[in-house]
Amino acid sequence: MNIYGGKQMAASFRTVRKNTIIIAEEIGEEHYGFRPFPASRSVAETLIHMATITRFPHQIHAVDHASDLSSFDFMGFFGGLIVIEKTPHTKQQVVGLLKEEGERYASWLESLSDEFLAEVVTQSPMGGGGTKTRFEMLLGPKEHEMHHRGQLMLTERLLGITPHLTRQFEERIRAMQAGKA
Repeated sequence: MNIYGGKQMAASFRTVRKNTIIIAEEIGEEHYGFRPFPASRSVAETLIHMATITRFPHQIHAVDHASDLSSFDFMGFFGGLIVIEKTPHTKQQVVGLLKEEGERYASWLESLSDEFLAEVVTQSPMGGGGTKTRFEMLLGPKEHEMHHRGQLMLTERLLGITPHLTRQFEERIRAMQAGKA
């Protein structure tokens, strides 16, 4: 039995997604079209990308139960996600998509057995080849979301917003300092 399995992965993913949703709610809809530089995704596109990217591991592991990715149509699959990303959405729709897709993915993660997570998947040559366990692969979406969340926290700073995690940290520091006074 693993100490860290599907239930723990789901709980951890939910924490990450909760923090992403807070950022999505704190950034005003008037800034959803903001791009830190011209070739980057807008705030809305980044959030939609984060919301829908969990469809990829779900397709690979739940729908296809693939054990070899060498023949997976990556371009076809991601092309569909890019269409969604580029389609205009309201802030309410984006937040709703983050919540719905996040809970769908987390619910699936918590259902996974240790045996399933231990299965080995051959990677595509495009992805560097080799093999990974499903467990290792399924850690990726959380890491991917944290990467983009870091980008959004920098974007918040550019928009004059102090990120909520920074505000929480600063409050803990103030409380500790007040306790020493």
